[in-house]
Order: sequence, then structure tokens, then C-alpha cells
Amino acid sequence: MADRTRAHVFVSGTVQGVYYRANTRDTARENGVDGWVKNLEDGRVEAVFEGPEDAVESMIEWCHTGSPAADVDGVEAEYEEPRGADGFEIVY
Repeated sequence: MADRTRAHVFVSGTVQGVYYRANTRDTARENGVDGWVKNLEDGRVEAVFEGPEDAVESMIEWCHTGSPAADVDGVEAEYEEPRGADGFEIVY
């Protein structure tokens, strides 16, 4: 997994109820990124992106805008060791 990168991301702002998770899933799948996305009780969205470094970085950059109806205030990303994620899903 040396060629894979994993980022744990937290997105704040108006990111719930605006199809942020569905757009994240669709964009990640289009970019060949594995992982998951979910809403947090505090109003943020949490996601994990795992895949080729350039694709993961592209997803992090995408998070700054997100879905068309979102109003993103901030994006925090922490890098972790890849864990072999397979596929990309919305977690409930």
C-alpha cells in the first residue's frame, strides 16, 4: 500500500441537508478513491479518503466547495496509514 494515501477529513459549515454526502460519494467514486463519509451530530461532515495521493488530494480540495448548495467554512485533514479501504460508501 506504499502507493496509497489516507486522509481523515472534517468539513464544517452548511454541509448537512445539502446533498454533501451523496456528492462526496459520487465524486470519490469518479476519482477512484475509497473510504466513507458521514454526518456528525455537531453539524460537520466526516470523511475518509484512501487511494492514490493525487486523487486523495483532489478530494480534499473538492471538499472546500463540496455540493452546489453547501457553504463550507473549513476543512481539516489528518493523514493516516492506509488501511486497505475498498469502495466508497455513505455511513449512517
